[in-house]
Amino acid sequence: MILSPSLLSADFSRLGEEAAALEAAGVPWLHLDVMDGAFVPNISFGPPVIRALRPRCGLFFDVHLMVEEAGRYLEAFAEAGADLLVIHAEAVRHAHRCLGRIHDLGLRAGLALDPGTDIAAARWLAPDLDMLLIMGVDPGFSGQSFIPQTVAKVRAAREALDAWGRADVPVEVDGGVCLENVAALSEAGADILVSGSAFFRSASYAAGLAAFAAAARSGPSPQTQRRPGLDAAQAWRHAAPASQQKGK
Repeated sequence: MILSPSLLSADFSRLGEEAAALEAAGVPWLHLDVMDGAFVPNISFGPPVIRALRPRCGLFFDVHLMVEEAGRYLEAFAEAGADLLVIHAEAVRHAHRCLGRIHDLGLRAGLALDPGTDIAAARWLAPDLDMLLIMGVDPGFSGQSFIPQTVAKVRAAREALDAWGRADVPVEVDGGVCLENVAALSEAGADILVSGSAFFRSASYAAGLAAFAAAARSGPSPQTQRRPGLDAAQAWRHAAPASQQKGK
């Protein structure tokens, strides 16, 4: 299991220090929820914040674009230092084109599905996916209660990806993830778990990371089979684009 803490629940008065502290605690990913006040009823932050954070840590930046027509902003987020860009199936007219453009920019590409969106929405995009994100709440605000049927949806997503020949695509869950549902989600096939308020209220980031890892292993049927999607995601690392490297 990969834990990707959501920056929305961090201390916004010291985001640079928060990112550095997460990395020092052994956290591998950082989830960055970008919200435009149109696709979702909230506004968060954009490329300038991500650009400011990028020099402060080497975390893998998991950027979740909860915005209308995200294709208009892909270059800006790539230049800011994103490693993975996730678009919403419900918010773009031409998802295939967006996924291709993300790859052209040298980044990983993901597709997110709202709670009411069927797994079938990803069927013909599966060849172009690096990750599939399943929302555990209606997108827009942190601290919401987990939708129970998300566990069954994660299981359906894992089975569908395997059937489509994409066992190598990891499944991420965002929204309502906490210590009480980590084991069920992991058993169902979730590889990457996004946690905001439940993680950030831990006594320390190292303790929170350890608690989530232990919870993922605590299910009645621990996962023993190889998980190609998880293996793939664990190999992803932040790598500055050549254009940024030349500027150093």
